Amino acid sequence: MTLKSTRVALVLLAVGVLVGAAPGEIRAAEADYNHVSITSSAPPESVRWYSEHLGCEAVADRDDTADCFGVEVTFVPQPTMGSTQGTGVNHIGFSYADLTAKMADLESIGVRGSGVRLQRFPGGATLREATGGYLHGYIFDPWGTRIELVEDQENVGFHHVHLSATDPQATLAWYEQMFGGERAVHADADEGVRFGSVWVFASEHPEGTPATTQGRAVDHIGFVVDDIDAASAELRAAGVEFQEEPVVPENGRSAARRAFIYAPDNVRLAMVETGFAGVDTTSIAPVFVDVTEPYDTPRTPWDEPDLQGVWTGNASHGIPLERPEDLADIESLTPEQAAARRERGTLGSIWGYEREWRDTTLGYDPNAPSTQVAMIVDPPDGRIPALTSEGERRAAQLAFDRGRYTNSNIAGPEEATPFVRCITRGLPSLMFPGVYNNGLQIYQGPGFVAIQKEMIHETRVVPTTSRPKDGPTLTSWLGSAQGRWDGDTLVVETTNLNARASFRGSSPDMILTERFTRISPTRLEYQFTVDDPVVWTAPFTGRFTYDMDDEQYELVEYACHEGNYGMFNILSGARARDREAAEAAGR
Repeated sequence: MTLKSTRVALVLLAVGVLVGAAPGEIRAAEADYNHVSITSSAPPESVRWYSEHLGCEAVADRDDTADCFGVEVTFVPQPTMGSTQGTGVNHIGFSYADLTAKMADLESIGVRGSGVRLQRFPGGATLREATGGYLHGYIFDPWGTRIELVEDQENVGFHHVHLSATDPQATLAWYEQMFGGERAVHADADEGVRFGSVWVFASEHPEGTPATTQGRAVDHIGFVVDDIDAASAELRAAGVEFQEEPVVPENGRSAARRAFIYAPDNVRLAMVETGFAGVDTTSIAPVFVDVTEPYDTPRTPWDEPDLQGVWTGNASHGIPLERPEDLADIESLTPEQAAARRERGTLGSIWGYEREWRDTTLGYDPNAPSTQVAMIVDPPDGRIPALTSEGERRAAQLAFDRGRYTNSNIAGPEEATPFVRCITRGLPSLMFPGVYNNGLQIYQGPGFVAIQKEMIHETRVVPTTSRPKDGPTLTSWLGSAQGRWDGDTLVVETTNLNARASFRGSSPDMILTERFTRISPTRLEYQFTVDDPVVWTAPFTGRFTYDMDDEQYELVEYACHEGNYGMFNILSGARARDREAAEAAGR
């Protein structure tokens, strides 16, 4: 049985990949819908990533879709359980005429800032020759999709879908029989089924039955059909089980219907009518709501404002310290802009981490990203005041030290930054949200408040009763903190910092004043004022918020020093470069 009577085109949904036919072949029927749909925390940023790094183009009037050489790649915001590997859809593939140049370009970009992670073969190479004699290599997008890059000069563009199967031959025969693809051999070596210009390959899964694709980075693959009722009847007659009957999905962009069926090897497969234009998911994302109503903070048994609980800064991740110049007159971002900004911040700091490390990844964080434009609220322009002459000197020294660490072969751990050495991020930096470990837990007792930050497991014990200041002045990484209550606000003043983990070049004279205010049952406002006349011509104040997450979030141990292979590799790499330089000098 073959669904040739319904005229089908393979559609790939990487949490929907819809793959269209080749130009001129069944093209008119599916011209408005060929796409691959991938789970993403911020679809517009995913469109940008695929456009920037894989040569795709944005699709007009759809900020969740990129046109990848005639194949639409659509990004869907839904929770995900991880990458494509180990599932029935192992990876998708793109082809380039000069893969050596393309891979060199991706490698030069690096992981930070773009989220392009390369998979290296044994020996460290990013490319090698496949059985068919062509070059190939692998990368991962930031959302867990494994992507094979191949050199195929005759078929440049979106190239293939590669399945994991318990019986590859049976799986390929199923797709050929059910959907009418052409059985063929690529490069005289890779047997597959071809749908227009797009191949479907299958390899034996190494460990029994592959995991389901549902809920993973590539959630399902699909086919476009002209007559979904006739196609459904033929599939049922062949014994195919339906997960969902043909129906117009909620928020569908057209009246075309979609059905889900079970394909071999736990592959979820969508079948859609011609004219299906995807689903508008903009209403699914949570929206950040500012707190405007006054709030009476609950009290502790000893009658102090109760700030205790587990809080996270995930919603505030992505807020820049200073107001961007192009947002000088903007009061707040739109929810879409805020989601895209937070995703850019995530991509800019993943350093090759899998999505499981990212607290702000879709599905892990229930809080919508903050629409706040910048942290600094005073001065009103949202910019840090001008530096003094000493501040300029200290800033230049700081830049020099960072450059020396980054570009030179450091002699020992003492020359690395306190953050790299797992000592501290310094104040107020340790309070700022990042891509992960944004937990903040507050404990209280009579006369004391303990503030524990998950990143580098730093705990600050703040007395709220006055202490004498007589005696020798001792400095430390986090200084001396003195707290007091100003109504329902905890005010913490910190002095005696050693400035070895300075804030943007701050001096030991810096005074940091922080204000913790519970502004709703589930939100905590954090303000910080930096006053350092040695470095800046005026003080400045910033603010952002934390959200309570007692039910889901738990601060985990940040065992940074245990098995710290990062420091070992930094120093061993430096010594290797020293040897290379010595050998070169001795030639």
